[in-house]
Amino acid sequence: MAEFTMDYYANKDKMYVATDCIIFGFDDGNLKLLIFKRRVEPLKGVWSLIGSFVRIDEDIKDAAKRVLKEITGLENVFMEELRAYGAAQRDPGYRCISIGQYALIRINDYDKELVEKHGAHWYDIDEVPELVLDHDKMVEDALLRIRRKARYKPIGFELLPEKFTIPQLQQLYEAIYRTRLDSRNFRKKVLSLNVLIKLDEKDKSSSRRGAFLYKFDHKNYTKLQESGYNFEIM
Repeated sequence: MAEFTMDYYANKDKMYVATDCIIFGFDDGNLKLLIFKRRVEPLKGVWSLIGSFVRIDEDIKDAAKRVLKEITGLENVFMEELRAYGAAQRDPGYRCISIGQYALIRINDYDKELVEKHGAHWYDIDEVPELVLDHDKMVEDALLRIRRKARYKPIGFELLPEKFTIPQLQQLYEAIYRTRLDSRNFRKKVLSLNVLIKLDEKDKSSSRRGAFLYKFDHKNYTKLQESGYNFEIM
């Protein structure tokens, strides 16, 4: 814990630092966003990303992890800093800079009772209501970052259950890029990457014949990455 015995900058202007979490999930073929109604004035009750002021003894990344755990009960999930949002007039409450952090979680893993307790709700990304302050811009920026990274990094797998089918993986990429993909070409492409482990199990929820389940091969992906392998799924 940091200890500050003297404020060398006492004669300077003060401002707040916050972190806002753009929390994405994937369910039933749709990319979803977790939001809640703002709890503090000004603009109390307006739909908002889930965030917090950064405590004086807390790193910004730790603040984001705290927020995620408090709301979803989850730890050790994919989270990445997006950028700082520091327009002078962005928050009518007071001068405040916010550091956006986006997170990708498996939607069936979070603590549903905890989410309900905090009044948070999942919205399909195309049905998200207007958000407070500059949070709509944060979501837009996060989606652009995900689309750029998902082409060359396997971050999409963070949104899927541990075991998934090729059609489920295709649905995810269609949701991320908002486009239809040719099933045969997509299957051929993802299997050629050598980062999937085919299981003996099948998912028969959508047909009697069923579809084989797969797992992401973290170990082989790491080896391929170290060898300079070009992972390009799109």
